[in-house]
Amino acid sequence: MPFSRLPALLAEALSERGYAAPTPVQAAVLEEGADSRDLIVSAQTGSGKTVAFGLAIAPQLLDADGRMDRPGAPLALAIAPTRELALQVSRELMWLYGKAGARIVSCVGGMDPSKERRNLSHGAHIVVGTPGRLRDHLERGALDLSGLRVVVLDEADEMLDMGFREDLEEILDATPENRRTLLFSATMPKPITMLAKRYQRDALRISTMTEDRGHGDITYQAVTVAPSDIEAAVVNLLRLHEPDTAILFCATRDAVRHLHASLIERGFDAVALSGEHSQSERNHALQALRDRRARVCVATDVAARGIDLPSLSLVVHVELPRDHEALQHRSGRTGRAGKKGTAVLIVPYQRRRRVESMLRGARIQAEWVPVPTAEQIRAADQERLIAALTQPVEIEDEDRALGAKLMAELSPEDIAAMLVRSHRSKLPAPEEMVDQGPKPRERPEGPRPGFEDTVWFRMDVGRRHNADPRWLLPLLCRRGHITKQDIGAIRIAADETMFEIPRHAASRFVAAVKRTAGDPNTEDGIRIEPIQGSPREAARHNRRSGPPPVRHQAKPFRAGPGQGQGQGPRRGR
Repeated sequence: MPFSRLPALLAEALSERGYAAPTPVQAAVLEEGADSRDLIVSAQTGSGKTVAFGLAIAPQLLDADGRMDRPGAPLALAIAPTRELALQVSRELMWLYGKAGARIVSCVGGMDPSKERRNLSHGAHIVVGTPGRLRDHLERGALDLSGLRVVVLDEADEMLDMGFREDLEEILDATPENRRTLLFSATMPKPITMLAKRYQRDALRISTMTEDRGHGDITYQAVTVAPSDIEAAVVNLLRLHEPDTAILFCATRDAVRHLHASLIERGFDAVALSGEHSQSERNHALQALRDRRARVCVATDVAARGIDLPSLSLVVHVELPRDHEALQHRSGRTGRAGKKGTAVLIVPYQRRRRVESMLRGARIQAEWVPVPTAEQIRAADQERLIAALTQPVEIEDEDRALGAKLMAELSPEDIAAMLVRSHRSKLPAPEEMVDQGPKPRERPEGPRPGFEDTVWFRMDVGRRHNADPRWLLPLLCRRGHITKQDIGAIRIAADETMFEIPRHAASRFVAAVKRTAGDPNTEDGIRIEPIQGSPREAARHNRRSGPPPVRHQAKPFRAGPGQGQGQGPRRGR
């Protein structure tokens, strides 16, 4: 459906921006009967909802000629959870309503509040802001909501998650009762339903969410890695995809700081966004991404909310999201406005079951793929280089003259090789991954060379805790400051795992395990201790010294709170 029923000035602005037809959510809010009602809209991130509510509020803002009257007390209020999203909404409404003569004022945290109060005093048609700053202006008397005709709550679920309920309620209580209220939310948890029931009247529900709830333009992938290989996996994913822009999600500020420094050291053009960065630093980082001076953004969930980067094609969940809704919000940064995107989850071996459960909850079909290898990356580099160099370009006479001089001194093969080398020197080197667990080998007669005299150890995780050599090996290397070559046989039982270390390295291993027991960067809670003799001898000793066996049938194991399948290793006894 074309934008046929819109005022001429809005239709003209949309045409200049390249809008030929509305997206599903835009078409839904333009349907007959929706233009005067309260709305509850469930739409995926990147579906064009900012323009959608900009079009939806037009009947309350424009006069009969499709223009704005002189600015005074605001007619419309749009509330967003973060500075970035509020400023993005403001920019969108500026071009949409620019021809109609709209005056739009932004009120967001991190900006000069006195300047915002001056702007409000000069009058506005639309005010866009974050809950905390709007509440502050309201309480100081700088924000007059008495003439308000329409309120828009953008990403309402995020605002409630971030603790803005009281701010929203105070703002909405100060608005006229006959106002129109539009509520946009990617998800509809119970708190959103209660908010709608209190502040809306006979709201029309609109949902453009797909049945599988996974964004239709996003390809989901998951890779399993040893915990010590997470950074190497990030590097190889960036190198394989070579995205125009990528966001890497971490759970904490410390993780953002560490990964950002690591990527800079490896030669990536990266910026960081977290709660410890000032608004000025955030603005510079986002501008660097928009200008393509940086291609990688390392961010926490909250810091990345509201970011709109048209060139974003890759999202990597370096640290796993807390639940399937957070997974969708993170991933929704890409695959926007009809463009394709890829979201990759980096999954430590022991967390795979939890991730599979999360994907089922989100109804997302993810492809489990291996981490890209150095060989795959080099092959992709070759294809990209050949494609780039064989594209037709206009060559200036000066460049042709320089090329002729080079041809007179060097062979074509040498010139081409130098060009390839120059291209490769700008690319960060791919990472070599550690082996994915011990390789199968023929069982030799007698012990392995170097393991004729060993000491056996036990750790209190087993099959019931998802124990697997693929993550046990890196754990032992970190805790004991040894290499995988120093670890012999590994025997995994139901509730414990036994492994052998050469006797000459055992004392060093024990000392390192004691030193790292309290290190927050290690797998805390897993106890490692030596045993007497071999595993078989230790089992016989336990049977002799332990209580007599119980003859009745054992009760099935029941997980306690937080110990369900996929929740990580269960510690202790």
